[in-house]
Amino acid sequence: MSCRLADFTFHVPAPGQRAVRTSRLKAPLGMQCIRSGSPLQQGRLSRQRLFCKKVSKVVQAVALPVSPTIPDDVEQRKQMCESYGFTQIGVSLPENVTLKDVMDSLPKKVFEIDDIKAWKSVLISVTSYALGICMIAKSPWYLLPLAWAWTGTAVTGFFVIGHDCAHKSFSRNKLVEDIIGTLAFLPLIYPYEPWRFKHDRHHAKTNMLLEDTAWQPIMKKEFDSKPVFRKGIILGYGPFRTWMSIAHWLVWHFDLKKFRPNEVGRVKISLACVFAFIAIGWPLIVYKTGIIGWLKFWFMPWMGYHFWMSTFTMVHHTAPHVPFKNLDEWNAAQAQLGGTVHCNYPRWIEILCHDINVHIPHHISPRIPSYNLRAAHESLQENWGKYLNEANWNWRLMKTIMTTCHVYSEEQNYVAFDDVAPKESLPIKFLRTFMPDYA
Repeated sequence: MSCRLADFTFHVPAPGQRAVRTSRLKAPLGMQCIRSGSPLQQGRLSRQRLFCKKVSKVVQAVALPVSPTIPDDVEQRKQMCESYGFTQIGVSLPENVTLKDVMDSLPKKVFEIDDIKAWKSVLISVTSYALGICMIAKSPWYLLPLAWAWTGTAVTGFFVIGHDCAHKSFSRNKLVEDIIGTLAFLPLIYPYEPWRFKHDRHHAKTNMLLEDTAWQPIMKKEFDSKPVFRKGIILGYGPFRTWMSIAHWLVWHFDLKKFRPNEVGRVKISLACVFAFIAIGWPLIVYKTGIIGWLKFWFMPWMGYHFWMSTFTMVHHTAPHVPFKNLDEWNAAQAQLGGTVHCNYPRWIEILCHDINVHIPHHISPRIPSYNLRAAHESLQENWGKYLNEANWNWRLMKTIMTTCHVYSEEQNYVAFDDVAPKESLPIKFLRTFMPDYA
């Protein structure tokens, strides 16, 4: 603990925590300010900044990261849960536990492909999407946002079906999987094979620094070396983070140089399918409904899909206590079991998106079909429950990620933009001030 006498700001370090400004604390009588840098051996919360005018005045608490270590103390983890918007923060997995140990604990039946359940998921997505299109066509203008929200969520189910196909958990027939996966991705203008190649790398190197193809913390050197793009990065990882998957989609999936020579042939086929859909599908939509119709029936649901794509992706692996590790420190079991977050969403979202947010078992084995993820998660809770990170989707969870999880720090996991570049981080300060903060 330390305090700078000049501005009466306390810093209280403790096990790995950085969260949003949440609570107001009463400074105990007799509390003394200590000069900056002076050690004090205590810390109930991670780093807290206490603003005080007098020793007995009310002070404002702000949790900041200090150590990536997850505390064993139950009360400390409860406080972290409260700050981050989690329901449970798991203890660290022992280093001698392997991914095979965890996988072997799962019932064999969760790996079984059921054709009826697989095609039932297709029926759910097609039906809910068709219903969404009807809602858009019939809704008055003031109900269109609801119709777009439904349709965007329904089309996210198409992505999950293609996602299962890419992991060979949809059908026993590889050709069927490639066809269904390609068709499921077309309304999203997502090239199936490029995504599959990059996504396989995400599973092989989950939360591995510089290697994971999903979102990562911004590296300080990268942040400092691109002053022209710095404001864009701050906006992208701050207020526009729920649509950052659009940038990820553009950067990762259309550049042939990003793929191995033996992958390029299949990548070209997928790109041809996407461009054919654009060349044929978009003009047909415009011909039948006009430019406004293209915006109503395709673009706005597509934006809804990217909202969920961005949100799901960042919640799955992003939290102040979830570390990214260098290759020499990375552990597969710790990354997949302890580095993945289970998040409960409203039931209608879970149904339309085929339980993709029951995500921990999916990272234990991508071969588990989406309709078996809940049974697999129940097994993990029974055998490995104390190691799991779990949350219910809430404002505090989103605010923590969008205002805290920015620049990589080996000591703290993350440093917020407004700590690194305070003068340029007005969007982050805006989120801290105006974004709701309830779990």
